[in-house]
Amino acid sequence: METLFSKAKLLLCALASLAICWVFVKTVYGLWLKPRSLEKVLRKQGIKGTSYKFLFGDKKVMQEMTKEAWSKHMRLDLSHKLPPRMLPFFCHMVQKYGKISMSWVEATPLLIIADAELMRMILNDKNGDFQKPPLNPLVNLLQLGVSTLEGEEWEQRRRLISPAFHHDKLKGMVPAFSTSCCALIDRWKSLVSTQGFCELDVAPEFQVLTGDVIARTAFGSSYEQGKKIFELQKEQAALVLEAFHSLYFPGLRFIPTKKNKRRYAIDKEIKSRLRNVIQRKEQDRQNGKSGTDDLLGLLLEYKGSNKKLMTVDDLIEECKLFYFAGQETTSNWLTWTVVVLSMYPDWQEKAREEVLRVCGRNTPDIASINHLKTLSMILNEVFRLYPPVISLFRYTHRRAKIGDFTIPAGVELRLPTLLLHYDPEYWGDDVEEFKPERFAEGVSKAAKNQQAFYPFGWGPRICLGQNFATIEAKMALAMILQNFWFKLSPSYTHAPFQLITLQPQRGAPIILHSLNQK
Repeated sequence: METLFSKAKLLLCALASLAICWVFVKTVYGLWLKPRSLEKVLRKQGIKGTSYKFLFGDKKVMQEMTKEAWSKHMRLDLSHKLPPRMLPFFCHMVQKYGKISMSWVEATPLLIIADAELMRMILNDKNGDFQKPPLNPLVNLLQLGVSTLEGEEWEQRRRLISPAFHHDKLKGMVPAFSTSCCALIDRWKSLVSTQGFCELDVAPEFQVLTGDVIARTAFGSSYEQGKKIFELQKEQAALVLEAFHSLYFPGLRFIPTKKNKRRYAIDKEIKSRLRNVIQRKEQDRQNGKSGTDDLLGLLLEYKGSNKKLMTVDDLIEECKLFYFAGQETTSNWLTWTVVVLSMYPDWQEKAREEVLRVCGRNTPDIASINHLKTLSMILNEVFRLYPPVISLFRYTHRRAKIGDFTIPAGVELRLPTLLLHYDPEYWGDDVEEFKPERFAEGVSKAAKNQQAFYPFGWGPRICLGQNFATIEAKMALAMILQNFWFKLSPSYTHAPFQLITLQPQRGAPIILHSLNQK
């Protein structure tokens, strides 16, 4: 008996030793041998850049350069020199090593692609060679909707959601846009009624507006009903961004730190609230009180016809995406447009003259919105200078070819679209100037030689909501211009920064005047 026990003990010791050796070998391979091997493959193709630094790569340098850039502001000249502020590390890399260069995020090689042709090829990928990079589970808490899916699952989900953004559906949403915009105009009229003007931070105002629009068009409710979800999503976005920039190791999500507990508590509450929204919507549909006029109704119809297409959990993740993306993109677009038009009163007046000529004092409809050419030029130029997303991310899960380069599996690609928006090669030497006339002949002819304008991404994964956001932004701006004129407040500080999307770090206070007082 004692002999058997001794043998069992020796066997366990041997297995434990083998497990330790396996973990050691895997760790050495993942943190040293694999990065060095990938670096060698990339350098052989003439790709220059930084060398691999054990464990952290260039992450600390990136964070230090960003922190230093954000500690400054641009108030003195109100310039549009965003790349050195928003992407200081990538600006440095492109200047030093060229438009295709190599860096490191922890033990993963990071290939920086700032060339318009190569970027377009990557974004146009239809073979699944370039996918979204794997993210740590704490980052995925923000949402796991269609934007995070890949392969057949992504194709199926995108087909389900796409009809909600077709022209006829968007046309039917215009009354909801109008209702939300009218509420904003009435609120602003009340604020300026006493003196004919007031100081107003438009950033939170547009958050409310776009939140109300997405709530009405996606869920058939209002901003007030979904207010708590918007607030929770915003808090979660900040926590997710922190997790994205932090070093992650397997199991970290299970450690009950204060921030981890808050992340999971927020996620639980958001899901609970959205589950209630979905249940109420389903009940209304069964009782004949609600149809497929909004996005949730349309998705519920698909779910009802085939539960394998979309589960309740899938619906919740799509709703999280609608709440966040539907609000953030357009609210920041409107904020930056009002800021820029405050800087350039001549363009503000040109836009107003066009709106009054096309729409008069009537609420804009889909037909009149389509005739607002000057406003379209302004919105596109603002999106060039202040795009909501300044970089796109891809990852090679298998060996892939792009142009003259062969990229091995396990390489992350960073596509700094902001650098393209500010590249003189594509836009001319006046690239840092606000010149809406660049878009006089449309987006396709705005840049020289190449497509170099990516505010909504490009290719098969281009943002589904771009037409939705454009109609919403045009209607809101047209109605604002019909009723008010505005200039920057002396308290305004020009300090763009990134919290998932590009937004003003210190708000966007303006002096709002009634148009009758001009």
